[in-house]
Amino acid sequence: MKTKSTVYIVQAAVIAALYAALTILQNTLLPGTASMAVQFRVAEVLTILAVFTPAAIPGLTIGCVIANISSLSVLGPYDMIFGSLASLIAAVLMYLLRSKRLFKLPVAAALMPALANGILVGFEIEFFFVEGGFHFGDFLLQGGLVALGELGVLIVLGLPLARLIEKHGFDKKLLAIK
Repeated sequence: MKTKSTVYIVQAAVIAALYAALTILQNTLLPGTASMAVQFRVAEVLTILAVFTPAAIPGLTIGCVIANISSLSVLGPYDMIFGSLASLIAAVLMYLLRSKRLFKLPVAAALMPALANGILVGFEIEFFFVEGGFHFGDFLLQGGLVALGELGVLIVLGLPLARLIEKHGFDKKLLAIK
């Protein structure tokens, strides 16, 4: 017998494992592409799942923590804290905006990872990794670069994935655990 809480935990665990595995694999095969300022972290496509299930919120957050632990030697604890917090905020906002649609797509929700990561990770990069102190103009540049990578993933991969999930009725199965 499946209970809602069991399904929720399993969904969150699968999302966390997929996110962490995809990010670690990408960093192994293409070093830096998932952990530098200008990044195209393929695992971020999974953030679109926050539109369909609340289990994506802890799943994405935990997956990000695990993925960022793998780059502790390069980035220290900062990305584990700021990147994971950005993932948590983005996932919550995506879930809250799940019903706002443009051309039947969750465009507003898809913008949230760019916003959250652009601000938090942009701050992290400017404050902890750039020499010479914090400069607002440089923060905007760093945040903009992070946001650009997020937008690339969510627009190029995330919105088509959302369409595919809805077209094949998987959204109904994911939402069955509310």
